[in-house]
Amino acid sequence: MPDAALSALAAAVQAAPGSAPLRLHYASLLLAAGRALEAIDQASAALRLDPTSADAIDLLQRGAAAVSAGASADPAAPAVPAPGGAAAPADPARAASNPPASLDGPPAPSGPPTTDAPSTDAPWEPPAAPRAQTPPGGPLVTGVPGDLAAPRPSTAGPTPTDDPTPTAGPTPTAGAPGGVDWTRLESELGLDVPPPFVAGGTPGAAGTPTPPPADDAPPPPPRLVPAHDDAADDADGLLEVSRETITLADVGGLEPVKKRIREAFLEPMRNQAIARAFGKSLRGGLLLYGPPGTGKTFMARAVAGELGARFLTVTLADILNRWQGESEKSLHELFQRARRLAPAVLFLDEVDAIGGKRAQYSGSSGMRTIVNQLLQEMDGIGSDNDGLFVLGATNHPWDVDTALLRPGRFDRVVLVLPPDEPAREAILRHHLAGRPVAGIDLPAIAAQTDGFSGADLEHLCASAAEKAMMDSIASGEVRPVTMSDVRAALQEVRPSTTAWLQSARNVVTFANPDGRYDDLAAYLRARRML
Repeated sequence: MPDAALSALAAAVQAAPGSAPLRLHYASLLLAAGRALEAIDQASAALRLDPTSADAIDLLQRGAAAVSAGASADPAAPAVPAPGGAAAPADPARAASNPPASLDGPPAPSGPPTTDAPSTDAPWEPPAAPRAQTPPGGPLVTGVPGDLAAPRPSTAGPTPTDDPTPTAGPTPTAGAPGGVDWTRLESELGLDVPPPFVAGGTPGAAGTPTPPPADDAPPPPPRLVPAHDDAADDADGLLEVSRETITLADVGGLEPVKKRIREAFLEPMRNQAIARAFGKSLRGGLLLYGPPGTGKTFMARAVAGELGARFLTVTLADILNRWQGESEKSLHELFQRARRLAPAVLFLDEVDAIGGKRAQYSGSSGMRTIVNQLLQEMDGIGSDNDGLFVLGATNHPWDVDTALLRPGRFDRVVLVLPPDEPAREAILRHHLAGRPVAGIDLPAIAAQTDGFSGADLEHLCASAAEKAMMDSIASGEVRPVTMSDVRAALQEVRPSTTAWLQSARNVVTFANPDGRYDDLAAYLRARRML
């Protein structure tokens, strides 16, 4: 790019300092011309004008990479500050042929350099320190909160300003968002911010960060790579396929359910040779049942994330068709696609709608044939389901056809109960994270929310946050969520599991001859509901 064109663009930027697109265009040309520092300054000014600009962030990152690459390419020739405060170029010939332009206008014969075009009614202020003096391994400040302390790997080696002696003062808190040491910032600004969580009236007891894992901690279990990972997904849109990143460690409580899933599928899939030696097939089915909102769907996603396998969701709308025979065909194609993507987790949500008791469909032959097709796909002649784990979820297991509940199809029926007290505390902490909170006694809230499902606890946190938000809107000043907001929300939010447990009591009492719901009966007795 000729210098005359860059000078013309600099004049245009000076004439229209509030135009972020113009500054971005100017910055991209400066970066292409090898003037990375000037491009960074222009991109920073554009980001201040438009904080959501992805192009500005991209230019900042590319400019920083160019500066780091230049420093590593010639570490023996660092930039030497000139008497005027600007960094003198290491190559005088290049400086003569390509003089540095002002960031907002053509080169001026004298006067202090400017970073942004000042307004006409504001006095001139000296610019910040030149960016050329920033060590290549230093942080890249982009104006975005997540990038405030994003260190770049140092490639130029130690600089003359490096001091091997550690400085006094607090260090960034491990695991702090963005690497920001909030304790130090609060101390420097003179702020007294209460701790977010307390336990039994003792500040900080429940809010202590979890220490990082030790270096000798055992590595996580290996994840499986799908056998058909290179196979292109079908374009017919019949099945929702996703890759899950959550694992069983992200699920609060539900230890009996986790144990059964590990025994039935996870460990055999991780140790296939040992499983075959013991005659364990790499297939299976598990039916999760319980009150609404207790995490049955979340558990199914965690199983897929634990394996690194595909997660395929099937609902009634994916199967039903108004034409006779098309619903059965759709169900067959769904299972065929899942087999091609194995190892995979096929999740049948609300399985009582897909595989209800055939005796209930005496007047609907279409639904009876769909149940028959489902029985065939799960365990029938020609059904090769190795590497395919079928998870079902329902709130009414007593409405599921009994043929689906035999071994070979849904091998086990597992009750997913409302979370216990430690699990409720973990769920509350998760849903309050990211919100301004102060003085929240998580153990006390967990003790008062017996019978709440995970969805109820999420609703409780949202209701408490709404009360603090409305007070903040009325006063014009943001205040954190406190225990008074939580107590007020507890007066309005009631557990949604009570109605389900009361309806299940009749089933346990009069329709449990085979002992299938003994675990539910034990839970009801513990709550004195039976």
